[in-house]
Order: sequence, then structure tokens, then C-alpha cells
Amino acid sequence: MPPTARILLVDHEDTLYALESALAPLGHPLGRATSGDEALKQLLRGNVGVLLLDAHMPGTGGLDVVRWMRRLEQTRHIPVVLLTGFARDHRLGAAAYRLGVADLVTTPVDPWALRTKVRHLYDTHQRGLALEAEARALRARLDAAGAPAARPAPPLPHAHVPPVHPPGAHTAELGGDRT
Repeated sequence: MPPTARILLVDHEDTLYALESALAPLGHPLGRATSGDEALKQLLRGNVGVLLLDAHMPGTGGLDVVRWMRRLEQTRHIPVVLLTGFARDHRLGAAAYRLGVADLVTTPVDPWALRTKVRHLYDTHQRGLALEAEARALRARLDAAGAPAARPAPPLPHAHVPPVHPPGAHTAELGGDRT
């Protein structure tokens, strides 16, 4: 994913302006949608780094959007901040966190706190994507070089590993049993 991944904002028109004002100082491109269906279309087009989503959208609601996202490989790992104008609803929170939502934020939001959360989620997601791309490139180089299959990793230092005896050696020959 290029470093110009968008932060996709999904909410009612009047709230989108406030969110854009709060997040503009981050310097990342901002996308906007006013419905869950529109959000899904934009997510499928790709290049989304973080999704801020109203939990109570008409039609396809916020939790429904997240359910669809988590089913698709290309959108499964996009961080989601779910926004709600209602007081903390424990059922909503439980459902959101079960779906892997990064945070549930009650509106109106503190712009500084929201910017901090979104910056962290965006940067972490971008670093993860960069590491995945690097791992794929390294695997491709190994495959192209005809490298032998990877050896199993050595055991962890704290793991119990039984002693290995040379083939054909008996315990008495190794000095373990002197009867």
C-alpha cells in the first residue's frame, strides 16, 4: 500500500466536516462516505489506511460494514475506529471489539485525542503492510535463487530438549549407565 493511503471517514454530512477538520493536520488524504454501502465500495477500491465509521448509519450500519470487511482478505486488517453519538452501550462495545474494532469513540470527539489515535493506527498499519511486502520480496528472492527448503527453527532456550545421542550409541557407551 502506498504511503498515500486514505483515512476514510464515514458519517453524516454535518459530522464529516468536523472529522475532516480534526484530522487534516495529519497530512494524509481523507476520503468520505455518507453511507455504509458507499464505504464498502470505497474499501473495495483499496488504498484505505484507517476507517472512522459511525456505528449508527442508516441502511448498512457500522457493525455490518465491519462484518463485511472482516470477511475479505483485502480489508480484513484495516484498523477501524467506531464512532457513536450515544452514551457507552456495553452491547455495542462488546460486538465491536469481537469484530476487531480498534476503538469505540463517543462523539463529540476531542480532536487532539482522535488525531493521536488515528496517527498511531495509520502508522502501525502502514508498517505492518511494509513488513509483509518485504517478507514477500525476500521469499520471492529465495525461491528465485533456488534456496533449499527452510530448516526448522532451533528450539527456544527455555524449551526442554532431550539430549541427542549419536546414531548407534548406547547409553552405557556414553557413560550414562554403568551397571
